[in-house]
Amino acid sequence: MYLEFLWNFDPGENVEHIAEHDLTPEDVENAFDEPIQHTRSRSSGRKALFGRTPDGRVIFVVYEELDDTLMYVHTAYEREID
Repeated sequence: MYLEFLWNFDPGENVEHIAEHDLTPEDVENAFDEPIQHTRSRSSGRKALFGRTPDGRVIFVVYEELDDTLMYVHTAYEREID
């Protein structure tokens, strides 16, 4: 399935937030291409997944489906699967 992502490059928004965790939009989009496990965030209840970055790191991505193909990533960071 083809997915699109809503990236906000303004200060304090999602691109800056994932960069604080040494991730890029490309890293996060790759995690959607190579999901390991779908789940939900314990803190927000939003949809989440574990996936792999192009360099093989496992990341946890919390996102919102704005429609069938448009995703808004709230946060992403490196994390091992529980």
